[in-house]
Amino acid sequence: MIDFDHNAIDEVLQSRARIAIVAFLASAGEVDFSDIRDAIRTTDGNASVHLRKLEDAGYVTVDRRFVGRRPQTLYALTDRGRKALLDHIAHLERLLRPAKSAKDKGK
Repeated sequence: MIDFDHNAIDEVLQSRARIAIVAFLASAGEVDFSDIRDAIRTTDGNASVHLRKLEDAGYVTVDRRFVGRRPQTLYALTDRGRKALLDHIAHLERLLRPAKSAKDKGK
C-alpha cells in the first residue's frame, strides 16, 4: 500500500530552494556560497536562510575560512543529507506508481 500521508514527506526538502541546493551539492561536492546562490538563482539572503535550515537539519556542513584577507564559506552535502535526498526521491517515485486495480490484485 502506498503511503500518501503528507507527514511521510521530508519537510526540510519541501522548499524549492532547499531541494535545489541539496541536488546541486549532490553533484558539485564542496562549493562556495556564491556558486550555490548563482546555481539556484536566488539572493544572498534567501540562500543564506535556506542553507542555515539545511545546516540545522544536518544535511550540509559549513567550512568558514579566510583566503588571503577575504572570507570564504564552503558548503558540502553530508551523508545524512544525501540519504535524505535519495529517500525523498524514492518516496516521490512510490507516490507516482500507478495503483493496482481490484482486477490486477486478483492476478
